[in-house]
Parts: sequence; C-alpha cells; structure tokens
Amino acid sequence: MNDMTPVKTSPKDWETDQEVRWCPGCGDYAILKAVQRTMPELGVKPENTVFVSGIGCSSRFPYYMETYGFHTIHGRACAVATGVKLANPELDVWIITGDGDALSIGGNHTMHLLRRNLNCQILLFNNEIYGLTKGQYSPTSREGTKTPSTPFGSVDRPATPCAFALGSGARFLARAIDTHKNLPNVLKAAHAHQGAAFVEIFQNCIVYNADVFADFTDKANAAPNQLWLEDGKPVLFDGGNKGIALDRDKLQLKVVEVVDGDWQAAGVIVHDVTNRSVAHMLIELRLQDGFPVALGVIFDDPRPTFDSAVIAQNVAVSKGKTPDLQGLLAKGQTWTVEKENTVFG
Repeated sequence: MNDMTPVKTSPKDWETDQEVRWCPGCGDYAILKAVQRTMPELGVKPENTVFVSGIGCSSRFPYYMETYGFHTIHGRACAVATGVKLANPELDVWIITGDGDALSIGGNHTMHLLRRNLNCQILLFNNEIYGLTKGQYSPTSREGTKTPSTPFGSVDRPATPCAFALGSGARFLARAIDTHKNLPNVLKAAHAHQGAAFVEIFQNCIVYNADVFADFTDKANAAPNQLWLEDGKPVLFDGGNKGIALDRDKLQLKVVEVVDGDWQAAGVIVHDVTNRSVAHMLIELRLQDGFPVALGVIFDDPRPTFDSAVIAQNVAVSKGKTPDLQGLLAKGQTWTVEKENTVFG
C-alpha cells in the first residue's frame, strides 16, 4: 500500500526535460505552469500521480509532467483513466482534455465517468475550436463561428460544458481562466473533492480563435463581467457594486445594484456550493443577457465514489473464497477430445 503522508516537493520536481511545444501565446502554457505550481501545495508524490489525455493540443500535457502518464486516443481519456484508477485506486488521477476531445467523440465516455463518479480530476481546456486539426468548429463554438468546416458560419447551438457535466451527474463543477491568479485555488478545490471533479478552463487559442473570451477575460472587462464564487460568501461582482439575487416570482437569477455595501438589503444571495438548482442557473448566465460569467467552485456536493464501490464489492464477493485460476478456466462449457483421428467434413 502506498504511503499517503504528504511530501514536500517544488515545482521543478514536476517538470520534465521535454521541450514544451505549443503555439507562442497559447493559454496551455499558463495552465501547465499553474498545475506545476499547485502540485507541491497538494503534498502528493509525483510517482503516485498519473496524467491521462486524449487527442488535441491540450493532450500533450502528460509529456511535460514528471509523473506517470498516458497519451491515449481521441475521446478515450476517461475510459483509460477509469481502468487506471480501478487497477490502482491509490493513484492520483488527472484527466486532461479539450472541448472537442471530451464533448464530441469522447462525450459518451465523459458522461459515464461523471455519472459513475470516479475519484479523479478532469481539466477541460475550452477554447471553442479544434486547434490541433487547424481550426474547425467544435461542440462549444458559438453560432456564426466561421471556420474551414463552417465557412458561412456555424448554425449549431453550442454545448455548455458545465451544464453537460451537471446533467451527467457530476458532483463537483468549477470554472477558471487560463491566465488568472485564481486557477491554482480552483485546482486545489478540485483535488480536495472526493469524486469526479470537473473543471472547465477558458483557454485562449491564439492562432485559430484568438481573444474569443476577451469580453470577460481582458483586464478592462474583468470587474463587471467576472463573477468569482466563494462558498458562504455573498455573490458579488464589479467591485461589490453589483450582485446576483433570486427573482422569486420568475424563479430565475437577476442582477441587482448594491448601495453602500449593503448586499443584504439588495437581496443578494449567499453562495451555497451544495445547491444544485442554483448551480445550474449560475452555469447558464450569459454576458449578452447582462450577466457576468460564473467562475470558481460552482457546485461541490460529494457522494460515494465508483472506485470505492467496486473495491467494496470485490472484497465482499471474494470473502471466504480461495483463488483457483485452474478451476475458473475449467468451469462451465468444457469438453475433451479423445480421438486423435477425428475427421471433420
């Protein structure tokens, strides 16, 4: 059994000797550095950690982490990660994926991992485009997005990753921005959650979808358009001058002005990470409707994990039994060929 006692490491202990190769200015660089800076704070061992990825720009991630890793096939990172975790439940499993990898060809596997609640962390890099295959539209691309595969503009309604995850039964949902200082805090919260922790990271593709999130990520736009959530704290933004309240007649959220810091008088709600209904409403807030983008830990309500249930079941069914491989192989439909000159025809 692995020793789970916290250990002391430095960011350098999590860096490989591989040259990091993404397009200059890609948001993946910032995410990689945030993860490498965060791992020492978790007190975990590199040799007890596994990064599993699918296919896409983000999926180069395991090459750059001084841990065990799998660069798997398109959309199958969740399936491979499930096998890794069940084979050795003591491993700390991280899944690195993108909006195309996880929600298109891998949508089925992502859904089942979330509903099963495997104890792992899923980091979905969302740049609303297929970057590795040269800029085709992805499941999260906005309507009207012009790409080589949608030259006249996409007519698809985009998927919302966190809404997909919540609908699939996820018990932990968070959002962050590739270059934001709060990303490490989100990563630490995801790691602390026992179960499948789903983190959507808004990531800038500098080549094929540059600045698609600038309306809320740019410094000038941050205060009025970023809503950083904290459990037990009032849901405020724009320097505390605005907040989110519940319209009880329509059962939907609304923006309210906060005068002289009196958020209670304005009816601002207090964030409760266990409230699934409000989490869904926060996920669906849209800038074009006058709302900020909900960021940070949106939902965190643990339940028993898939891997713990499988382990408990295996212990129960094997109790009092003696392993007998030969008996297992000979059990059931078996036969003996007695004649060497058997003629077939």
